[in-house]
Amino acid sequence: MNLNDKIAVVTGGASGIGRATAEALAEGGATVCIGDIARENGEAAAAEIRTKGRKAEYIRLDLTDDDSIKTFVAAVLQRFGRVDILVNGAGWGKTVPFLESDDPFWDRVIGLNFVGPMRLTKALLPQMFERKSGRIVNIASVAGLMPGGSSIAYASSKAALVHLTRCLAVALAPAITVNCIAPGLVENTRMALRVPSAVVQAARERAALRRGSSAEDIAEQCVGFCRADSVTGQTLVIDAGLHFH
Repeated sequence: MNLNDKIAVVTGGASGIGRATAEALAEGGATVCIGDIARENGEAAAAEIRTKGRKAEYIRLDLTDDDSIKTFVAAVLQRFGRVDILVNGAGWGKTVPFLESDDPFWDRVIGLNFVGPMRLTKALLPQMFERKSGRIVNIASVAGLMPGGSSIAYASSKAALVHLTRCLAVALAPAITVNCIAPGLVENTRMALRVPSAVVQAARERAALRRGSSAEDIAEQCVGFCRADSVTGQTLVIDAGLHFH
């Protein structure tokens, strides 16, 4: 897919991986719509992209609220007419021991990391099918591929997102490709700052490259998935070689 003049929705685009991805897609020629609950940061991210001569707008989105998802989709389609690319980049996690994790905590983690992306994807699919074209990229985590990480709730939600990727790749073929990126520790992001320092340091020491990965590397791979015409159902691990150990 040539990204020129394509319409790309990036959730979680106000910061971290999402913001880097929005910037990379815009640099590639796409018009980017940033969906995020953080209005001030989202508007700032879109404005920064526009200062570089690229196209970007912000529309508020709360993935834990079904009404917000419906309002967001209606606003996007009214403003842009279609969506060619969807990057489900929003996510949230917190280190809470399993026996101390109550139902509201699980509801929030699963809602934001899995149910919300599923609902948004489902809402945007009809117009992709109508044009027989589309790219979906989900941002999961290495915690969803192996029994590790600092939160069982977070790991479980990301495992669900990884398997949803595989299932949708089959269900939506051949019109739409669906792929996934599973980052490890991503340096200088809010998520990394929520993880206990001992866990962060241990991840760096176990990684083959002796460091975490970067949001920019993840963004570039996301762009690659969007450009590719014959790649679907894949989960690419970007963790500085952590999974080798």
